[in-house]
Amino acid sequence: MNQATLHPTNDAIASLIAENPAGPINMLNLLRFRDQADYRDSPELAGAGPCSGAEAYQRYMQHTAPFLQAFGGELQFLGNGSKALIGPADERWDLIMLVRQRSLKDFLAFATNEAYLKGLGHRTAALEDSRLFPLSECPLP
Repeated sequence: MNQATLHPTNDAIASLIAENPAGPINMLNLLRFRDQADYRDSPELAGAGPCSGAEAYQRYMQHTAPFLQAFGGELQFLGNGSKALIGPADERWDLIMLVRQRSLKDFLAFATNEAYLKGLGHRTAALEDSRLFPLSECPLP
């Protein structure tokens, strides 16, 4: 399996900004949880005792929902993941999400909001690995 990826690189963000997709942008999230959340990087968010990665991600979603809505975002799909039907046999995802943002500008405003970022440690504590694919719409054939 590849090295875990939890956050976008500066190059990936610069590339997305350079693409500057017009209109709504959909963010496809593939998420794999840790068995036990790891709050070493943000102990102030850990709470009273240990929790699972799935529980920590639920905390992240509760923290994030008001900011997502305030910046024009909407959860379009949330579903349990599995192993890929087509793809590497050792690659599995626990949760799949599709989040729609009104525009790239709104997504960037959401993703850089200081109050939102204060809860990002829940996501980092929760995840063993992730993928985030920005998708822009194209006309159907």
